[in-house]
Parts: sequence; C-alpha cells; structure tokens
Amino acid sequence: MRSVRIGVDTGGTFTDVVAVDEETGEIVTTKTPSTPANPADGFIAGIEKLGELDVSAIVHGTTVATNQLLEDRIANLGLITTEGFEFILEIGRQSVPDGYGNSYFWVKPPRIVPVHLVRTVGGRLDHHGAEVRPFDEAQAVEVARWYRSRGITALGVCFLHSYANPGHERRMREVLAREFPEAVVSLSSDVLREYREYERAVTTLVDAAVKPAMRAYIANLSSRLGRPFSVMKSNGGVLSAREVVNQPISTVLSGPAAGALGAALIAANAGHQSVITLDGGGTSTDVTVVVDGDPSVTTEGSVGRFPCKIPMIDIVTVGAGGGSVAWISPEGTLKVGPRSAGADPGPLCYRRGGTEVTVTDAHVYLRRIPPHLLGGEIPLDYDAARMGIEALADKLDLTPERTATGILEISAFNQSNAIRQLTVKRGLDVRDFPLVTFGGSGPLLACRLIDILGLPAVIVPPEPGNVSAFGLLTVDVKNDYVRTYVTRDLALSKAAQIFGELEGQAAEELEREGFDEPVFARSADLRYYGQAYEVRVPAPAGPLDEEWRQEVTGRFHDAHEKLYGYAYRDDPRHAVEWVNLRVSGIGPITRPVIRRDPYPKTEPVEASRRVIFEEPHDTPIIQRAALEAGAVIHGPAVIEEYGSTIPLHPGFTATVDEYGNVEIRRD
Repeated sequence: MRSVRIGVDTGGTFTDVVAVDEETGEIVTTKTPSTPANPADGFIAGIEKLGELDVSAIVHGTTVATNQLLEDRIANLGLITTEGFEFILEIGRQSVPDGYGNSYFWVKPPRIVPVHLVRTVGGRLDHHGAEVRPFDEAQAVEVARWYRSRGITALGVCFLHSYANPGHERRMREVLAREFPEAVVSLSSDVLREYREYERAVTTLVDAAVKPAMRAYIANLSSRLGRPFSVMKSNGGVLSAREVVNQPISTVLSGPAAGALGAALIAANAGHQSVITLDGGGTSTDVTVVVDGDPSVTTEGSVGRFPCKIPMIDIVTVGAGGGSVAWISPEGTLKVGPRSAGADPGPLCYRRGGTEVTVTDAHVYLRRIPPHLLGGEIPLDYDAARMGIEALADKLDLTPERTATGILEISAFNQSNAIRQLTVKRGLDVRDFPLVTFGGSGPLLACRLIDILGLPAVIVPPEPGNVSAFGLLTVDVKNDYVRTYVTRDLALSKAAQIFGELEGQAAEELEREGFDEPVFARSADLRYYGQAYEVRVPAPAGPLDEEWRQEVTGRFHDAHEKLYGYAYRDDPRHAVEWVNLRVSGIGPITRPVIRRDPYPKTEPVEASRRVIFEEPHDTPIIQRAALEAGAVIHGPAVIEEYGSTIPLHPGFTATVDEYGNVEIRRD
C-alpha cells in the first residue's frame, strides 16, 4: 500500500484534500462540501473519499478560530490587568480608520471585553522588569472568585511590563488554577512577550476567546481520526495538534497562509520568484505578495476588528468569493459582498434554500462555468440562477445579461482593490508581478484582472481548487519567539543572552515535536530614535560582535530606504534604536517534489456551448486534463477541470507549461 502525506484545508464552502505519494510524488486530490455546523464532518468525509491509504502524516488548515473572530462570537471573556489600568481597552489607540477626516463619523466598535468585566490586581513592575510593588495575592484570589461566581470561563491576563518579567502573570495563573480550575487562561507573556500594552492585551484576549472552541474541535477531530495530526499556523509553519491547542491564536490565518506558500512554491518551480497570489474561495478572496520566493510577513495584522500582533503571512482578505451576495443599496446601486451565502444554503443554483443572487449564479447565467461542480457531484440549476438574475435585473432596470456581467465586474474590482492594497499602497508596481490565482473561484475572473490592473500574466496551477491543501504539505514546523529590548546602545552580551534564551526555548519545543537538529532564524526590529514603529530585518547567526551589529544596522538602513525612500546612514543626529529581538525555531521537513505534468491525462472531447462574454459566442469547452505541455488556446474558450474553471475571454491566449500550469496573457 502506498505511503502518503495528506493535507486537508477546510474552507467556507468546500473542504479540499490532497494526498502526495512520498515515493513517486504522485498527487491525488478531492473536494467535499464543508460542514459549518461541525467542520470535523467535512474533514473526515474528505479523507474517506481518498480510499484506503497508508497515511504517514496529516496536516490541517482550519478556519475555526478565524470564523469565530470574523463572526464576532466572543462570549464569557474577562480581562485581568494591573491596578489603575482597567481602561486600557477603552482608550485603545488614537488611530481612526480611513484617516482623521473620518473621526467625525467613526464610532469606536465595542471592546472585546466590556469594562465591567475587567478586573485589576495590585502589583507593579517597571519597564526593565524590576518589581516596584509586590504582587497582591489576596486581591488576585478575590478576582478569581469574582469571575468564578459569574461563570466567565475564558480569561486573559495582561499586566504592565510583563514582557520584561512574567513573574506576576505566572503567579496570577497559579491563583486561578487553585481558585477557578475550570477557567481557560492566556497570559500575555506566553502569547506575545512584546511591549505595547493595548496590542498585547487584545492579542492575549483573542487567544483566550478562541481557546475553548479550538480545544473542543481538536479533541473531537483527534478522537474521530484516531491518529496524531498537525495544524497550519499563520506564520507559515505547522505545529502538532496537541501543542496548537495551547496557542490557538497562531491559527487565525491557517488556510490562507497555506495557499500562499503552496502557490509560491508552484510559481518558483515554474520560474517566477516574485508573484502576487490570489486565493478565491466561496466566501472570500485572500491576496498575498511573494518577493524572491517568500511571502511577506507582518506582525501588524488583524482578523476582523481585532488586532493580532503575532507573526503572520501578510494577507489582505476581501468578501469577494463565489458565494458573495449581490444586493441593491438604499441608494439603488448594485453591490456585491461582503456577505456570503456560504456552503449552506449556498447560491440559488445549488437549490438548497438560497434566496439571494450570488457571483456563482452570475457565472451560471452567463454559462461561463459548467452545469455542475466537482465532476457532477454538485449539479447547478440554470433556471434557478436565471430567475434570480432576472428578478434583480427588473429592480435595476437593466437587462439580465448586463446585470450578471455587472455582478462579475464589481467582484473583479473588489479583488483588484485587495491587490492594490498590497502593491500600489506599499510602493510596488503591480505590473511587475504575474498573478498566481487558485481556489475554486480564483481563475474565474483572471482575464478581467489582467485588464483592470495591467498584469503581465495570470498563472493557474493544476487543480487550483486544491492549492491550499497542497501548500499544507510544503511547510516546516515553525515557532516564533520575541523579547522586547529597547535601547540605542545595544549591549552585545545582553542581546546574546536574549537570543540564547529564545533559541533554548525554541529547541525545547521542537524537541517535543521530534526534531533533534532544529534550525534557528534570527531577526530584529529597529527604528530611528523618535519613530513610533519599527522595521524588521534578518540578523545573522553566529557570535555577536561589532561586525554583527554593523551588518544588522546596515540591513535596517537598506530596508528603511526601500520602504520609505530615505535613510540616515551617515547622519549621527538620527540614532538607530533596537526594539525587539526575535527567533524562529524551524523543524525542516522533506517537501514534495513537483513533477512535470503530475496529473493523469484524458482523451480530448469536442464540445461547445453558447457563452456570454459581453456578447454571446459559440465557445469551445476544453477539458484541462486533455491538454499537453505546450498547448496554446485562443479565446473565447472555457477550460474545465474537476475543481475549477477558466473562462478565457476573446483577445486572450492560454499556454500550458511543462508543469501543467496554464499561463494567460493578452494577445
């Protein structure tokens, strides 16, 4: 029996499964509808569809934590902080979305924990971690009993300056374990040992909020699966399920991160080191920029309205998926998304009780996708889509064709705006980057994105609907550690001590994962004195000496100039300030080798149907599995496969490369 590694990515509409043969590199893929009520059902159903296999490892990309935050399902959550700082969440930051001109209209959203559920404990540390006032254990006991009496079972603990000394937080945890053992507790010194109290508090509370749901989900899945498995993290690494339940916040962008990494590997293999990746699903579209083979990473990310200051792949998400709902605003204009029909009830054409027109219904009406999904497993009802489009067209006083085309046009512009956020707004020229598009709905608007953005090309990998699941099998085990050390005069001995402690912590946790020879990657956050935010740069391994210091500060000057257009290399008036020291502990895996044309071929079959691309065209329907390397297709055409479809508009050409990727360009 073949030995395989399996990746399972649970999305909002479909659960994608990929199995890679460890000896031959052969890839087997399948999809099954997601089960939002219990995502474990879709997970198990997807693996069962693969049949009997000798499974050596399973890696999972989950949306359990993400969905809880996006849907704002936060309950039974409390915050314990330092006496005198109970309003830390109320004050927040001074930043206002869309600039200060919006401050007259913007209403601050509800805090993740309302102030009446915040409790304080006496005791104080200074910014070096020295104790100013001792920890008040009697008050801590009183706080623990207060939460227990009210049944608030998820608690975040964030004491002032605990990044420098976690002693008081750990004593609070001991009190809670004794007085309220049923509580789920997150300490800021465990979740994010980094300064800036507001972000540290919110990040800790997000971790505490998603812990109960994640623990229940992982326990349910483990018992049904009957074997260990790993979970994808937002930072581009994986971690065993038994460990990830202790840091569930690390999974908030689990699935999108896997997709970006899988697409980056596929693109690099085809000769494209720097690309934009676009993961189009049923609910949303996720966009990432890959430069020199590595997706951009940030610690300034957020999920929904919650800032999550943990290392994560820099992803912009917009509500523009196949299930995005078309609706009419009070002003009478057509809008698309961000609300989605999801997997249940789904679009009108699913015939599962959906009552609103979606992007998928527009594609069905224009006949740009086949009359079924997943090779016939999900039939699509053209008449249901037609009636919905016609009813919406009557309200807009447009023809049904214009209405359907308009829905897709708005969706394409929503996706292009997400791409601009990661490129134009950050000083990158979008015209320099090919777009790698994947996901079930990702390739559907490829031609329009080329025109809107001036992209040089769009690359569609084989089995695009399963790229995220494939990406799960390409990543190492990875943990990130950080320590704040703010200074303009870096003491090399102190920095060496901090790096040593972080690397020791990383080695200990990787040893539990079965890695005896871990790899460490150092980095540092620096800024010019007086600036509010930092720039992260890689730091060399090895002993810390004056040459090491000069190398890191030189990299900072280079990075600052690249980001902002200026640097103060030779200006002594602008000192460089060190802020955070970081270590990533990496347990390397053996990545699957992407074979040339790894999917089985079928015989070509002549077929056509009438498809609307601005105008109706008698359009050839081409099965992607029948295309050989070097094949060239001129639009109009529709290229179909099991998990996705590529509508090739008139005036565009698609070429198949030696790895089975379809490359789309303007004629």
